[in-house]
Amino acid sequence: MANRRVLVKRRKSVRNVRKITRTMQLIATARFQAAFSRAVASRPYSDKLAELVGDLSRAAGSTDHPLMRTHEEVEKSALMVITSNRGLCGGYNANVLRTAIEHVDDEASSGADRGVDVTMVGKKGCNYFRFLKREVAHQMTDLGDDPRFDQIEPLANELIGKFERGEIRAVHVAYMRFVSSSRQVPTVVQLLPLTSEGEAEDGGRKVEYEYSPEPQALLDELLPASVRMRLFQCFTDAVVSEQVARMVAMKAATDAASDMITTLTRQYNRARQTHITMELLDIIGGAAALE
Repeated sequence: MANRRVLVKRRKSVRNVRKITRTMQLIATARFQAAFSRAVASRPYSDKLAELVGDLSRAAGSTDHPLMRTHEEVEKSALMVITSNRGLCGGYNANVLRTAIEHVDDEASSGADRGVDVTMVGKKGCNYFRFLKREVAHQMTDLGDDPRFDQIEPLANELIGKFERGEIRAVHVAYMRFVSSSRQVPTVVQLLPLTSEGEAEDGGRKVEYEYSPEPQALLDELLPASVRMRLFQCFTDAVVSEQVARMVAMKAATDAASDMITTLTRQYNRARQTHITMELLDIIGGAAALE
């Protein structure tokens, strides 16, 4: 027979855990709303910037910009991996890190001398790569849950500088792309070299602009801005996806705690009923012995 005191203590501890997970779910929900608003607010600007860059590239004709050149002779590439500083968010970090490791292994297998300089963002990714004894060129753990553009801009400028100097062949970003509240996809996107994605997306439509200064001079300003904005969009998507994952994980934990409380309550009632029945049998047996 189950010990009633043990069951009461276990049920109390599970109730305390449920309070914590429920509170974390509510906090993640509030943070998701704020992060989602930021991501939605910045997306029209980044989309319009990409569209404008595509129009300028077609107007400039054969564009020869340093950010659009390929450096096949360079062996090293760069990969920025965006993970979270905290856990309790389901498989969010595991999926991003698995995708990043697959990319690193593919780069290594494509050439004997090819390597990847990994920039790890987030404590969870840093700890995991340290556990796997994989090399990390740079690590960052101080961006927090609300990365600002002025924090991301120096990272983008550093990558742009390395690419223009020919130190790296390409720049990729591994992160969790936010599609909707029910769908997030671990993705590796190419940040550099830039490609003429705008022309492919709009079917090569012709847009007439009056340029001042010339398109090439405008591209010198807009292409680096496009790289910075795309990197910032990756960070905003990652933050939204993290909060969604934490919401789902904490809701699942809260529901599991509620089910466990129901099971423990049922066991306690059975143990209590068994104890009462045994006491009644003792009383009846004692009364029968006195007759």
